[in-house]
Parts: sequence; structure tokens; C-alpha cells
Amino acid sequence: MGAQQSVNAGKAKVDVHVDLTHMLCEALLLPPLSSSSANISQIVGRISLKHPSLFGRSEKLDVILDKGINDSNVVVAFRRPRPEWLSQQSFVIQHSMSPEIAVHGFPADNFTRSGSRGVNLSRLSLGVELNEPTTSNWTSGTSVKFEHIRPVNNDGRSIARDHDGFPLTCSGNLHDNMIILKQESGYADIKDNSFLRVNFQMEQGLPLVPKSLTFNRVKCAVSKGIKLGPTFLVTSLTGGSIVGDMAPYQAFAIGGLGSVRGYGEGAVGSGRLCLVGNCEYTVPLAKHLEGSLFMDCGSDLGSARHVPGNPALRQGKPGFGVGFGYGVHFNTDLGQIRVDYAMNAFSRKTFYFSINSGSGT
Repeated sequence: MGAQQSVNAGKAKVDVHVDLTHMLCEALLLPPLSSSSANISQIVGRISLKHPSLFGRSEKLDVILDKGINDSNVVVAFRRPRPEWLSQQSFVIQHSMSPEIAVHGFPADNFTRSGSRGVNLSRLSLGVELNEPTTSNWTSGTSVKFEHIRPVNNDGRSIARDHDGFPLTCSGNLHDNMIILKQESGYADIKDNSFLRVNFQMEQGLPLVPKSLTFNRVKCAVSKGIKLGPTFLVTSLTGGSIVGDMAPYQAFAIGGLGSVRGYGEGAVGSGRLCLVGNCEYTVPLAKHLEGSLFMDCGSDLGSARHVPGNPALRQGKPGFGVGFGYGVHFNTDLGQIRVDYAMNAFSRKTFYFSINSGSGT
């Protein structure tokens, strides 16, 4: 949900978008209720510049700037026209800056939230993306990119070690370099009474530059939805694995929205392996109002000790977590408003309030 304004400047088009998609997390400290505290963790503003024919031959240029309270992202993409039956080619330059909370943050309030320890990641990438033509229910894409990743503190200065003196990079230096070949495939079968979605991603680190990381990272997610009379049941299972060279920030983080609710971001654990299961049962309450019951669980499968520096074990993360709760969803023309109330295995409650944009960004 947000506000958007478009301005035409010659052939170019400028979109200014303020996205009010934000997450409001509140730990309910009982008793008393008056001790509850809340904070808005994300408000995103976007400026987008689009040019439909940069050199007069239908070449497309997109420049996107996203700015949040603690993070930023800049993307420059250049696309050359190609016949529809061929792979669509894009040249992409991207730079992002974001707090590294999921792996290096510390769990607080009985794992219901994650606090920052002053570690941020600066990522610069340059690469080529190839998107295959959509066929039936399948989508596929391949990319090759160079990534330069630099940990920095809250003042923007490069750092090589965390607060406990352990390396933040695989190389042990102030930065990591890697060349990544990525393959992503998706399958979607949507029917009136059910749906099935499968997404598979594989990243291969190529040893083509000195001290480049060599690794293989795989992630697969499967979700299934079934309509049961007026109600709807959705289950999903996500698994991942990484072998080879590895920096701590590459670990699979478990916990938080989109993972195991009732826990802070990455508060369950982080490891070379991950397995997360979700189940949600939705019941219509009124014309635009739904209620839901959900249960999430996730595990690092005992792989936290294989992450360099053991950040999860040093922070006392359990490595396995179960969260469950209930929520209400209000559907509007602009998006869906969700209010979820979750409890984790340590009997602590978390209140999630989110407004999901219907238009997308």
C-alpha cells in the first residue's frame, strides 16, 4: 500500500513511489499490557526512472532507487530488444547497503526479536541476466555476476571482524569477491480450487578471479494450497544447502516473517543447511475479512557449527523453533492488511502488523 506519482520528461518516465508496506512488531510483555512497546522497522520510498528507447532502437533503461530507514538499494538495468522466442538479455549494476541482523544480530526478549550488533553489508554487483521465454507453467532464468561484498560498521567504515573478534568475511580481509553463476526455475499450476508452486535456485561460485569464493548454494521451495469448502489450507516446505567456501553472511537464516513467526529475524538459527515448514488455515469471516490459524517450524539441521565463527552458537540460538498463532486479514483494492499474533516455543508472544502492497513494487 502506498502513494505513487508519475512524471513524463520527454521520452523518459519518472515514477515516485512511497511504499507504506511496513512491519510493526510488538512484544507483549505480560503483565501488564501497558508495558508493550512497538517500533516501525521498515518504511520504503522508491524513485524509478524509465526510458523506453535510449538509443532510438527500443533499448530500455531502468534506474531504481529504494531507501529505507536503515538500508538502501540502487539498480541500473539496460535491456536490448530481442525476439520474443529468444532469451531476454539485461545488463544490471546494483549496489545495496543493509544491516546484517539475521546472522550477526542477537536474539532478545526470549527470541521474539533480533537486535543489531553494528554489522552492515555493502554489496556491489555487475552482471548479465537471461530470462527464458515463458512456456506453459514454467519460468526460467540464468545470470552471471561479479559481487564485491564489504562489511561496514554503523559509521560506514570497513570492518573485518565482529564484536567477538571473529572474521566477517571468508577471506579474512575487509571484503570478499565472487563470480556467481545462478540458475532459477519456477513452476506454477493454479486452478480454481487449488494451486501448486515450485521454485528452485542454484548458485555456483566460480574460481575465475584470485581469492574468489568457490561454493554451491541450493534452495528449493514448494507450496500447495487446497480449497476445503469455503476455507483454504496452504502448506509449504523450504530447504537449502551450501557447500564449499562460505562467509557467515551466506548462511541460511531461520526465524521471522516469511520463516518461523513468533521469533525475531534469524533468531532460531543460521547454518549451512535449513528446513522450514509452514501451514496456514484461512476461514472467511465477512466479505473482505478472513481469519487464520498457522503453525511454523524450522531447523538448521545441526549445521550451525559448520558456519565460520559459529555466530548462531555464540548468540545462543536454539537451532530449532516452532511458532504458532492466529491472525485476521482485511482485503482491500490497494492490498491486504494482516494482523498476526504468534507465540514461540519459549511461550513469548509477538504481534505482527503488516500492510502488503497489492500493486507491488
